[in-house]
Amino acid sequence: MTLSVETKRVIYIPKGSTSHIVSYLDKKNYDMNFIDKVTIKFLGYPQSGWIDLKSTNMTKIEFLYRLTTSKAALKKVTLVPGETYYYFLQDLATKLNISTLKLFDIYSQLAYKKDGNIIADTYYLPIGMDEKQLITHLLSISENKYKKLSEKIFGEYNQQNWYRYVTIASIIQKESASRQEMPLVSSVIHNRLKKKMKLQMDGTLNYGKFSHIRVTPKMIKNDISDYNTYKNKSIPSNPICAIEFDAIKAAIFPAKTEYLYFMKSRDGSKHNFSTTYKGHINNINKIKKYKRYRKTKQKIPLIKKETKEKTVLRKNLKDLWK
Repeated sequence: MTLSVETKRVIYIPKGSTSHIVSYLDKKNYDMNFIDKVTIKFLGYPQSGWIDLKSTNMTKIEFLYRLTTSKAALKKVTLVPGETYYYFLQDLATKLNISTLKLFDIYSQLAYKKDGNIIADTYYLPIGMDEKQLITHLLSISENKYKKLSEKIFGEYNQQNWYRYVTIASIIQKESASRQEMPLVSSVIHNRLKKKMKLQMDGTLNYGKFSHIRVTPKMIKNDISDYNTYKNKSIPSNPICAIEFDAIKAAIFPAKTEYLYFMKSRDGSKHNFSTTYKGHINNINKIKKYKRYRKTKQKIPLIKKETKEKTVLRKNLKDLWK
């Protein structure tokens, strides 16, 4: 019991009987035996999940004692729907005090795609996890959820096919003004793909480090990646951001419409959808008229009393918005 034990500070304890836990730890090279099993039963029952041992070098009896008494020191981290891995990993590194460089390197090694591998959610992560443990843990959680949902919907999990839907869902996540709109935005994407039309959506250019920037004509002209759906047909080869389940359900079950276009409404709280290019242009012109109306209205001098001049101005503004 005075033998030294080399261990990681944070280790995983599976659910199950004491015998199962001892067997698991033995396979992880902790050299567990029958006496250790009896000792653990005497000391108590280990908490399942990731636990923080607070040290990496201790005697065997200290190790067994900490197995049964250690708890997880958790840190709350939220991955916002629509955010990219580029900013999320930096946030993780800061909050958990680990290496940003290592985190990015391990993520690039283990992640199936450049983005969309980690579901948008709030995570409670044990403090003390190293970079590889953390990325492996997050990817495993999301992959299991993806697999479970895919099997529920399709009866199987085909990773390549599933991530095609994740990619479509990520575009829906970026473009939709609300969850209620997601099936409608999805219908536009599917309708355009069927007609072999370019998606021509700004949201696809908000990938990676460009997540928070405004897409400009210059960016559309200069970006040569397959994220640029103004130049390239079909969807990008990688998802553009983290998604929530509403987005992926919308990607799989789009609304049945003939919509091919959409643009933001006057107040930006929703989108106006149209089936033809002519209808789309009409929506654009209405917004332009409204902007001119607002701009002109701001220039009207404050007149306390109703005058003929003010009445004419009101009428002209009203006519402008017709």
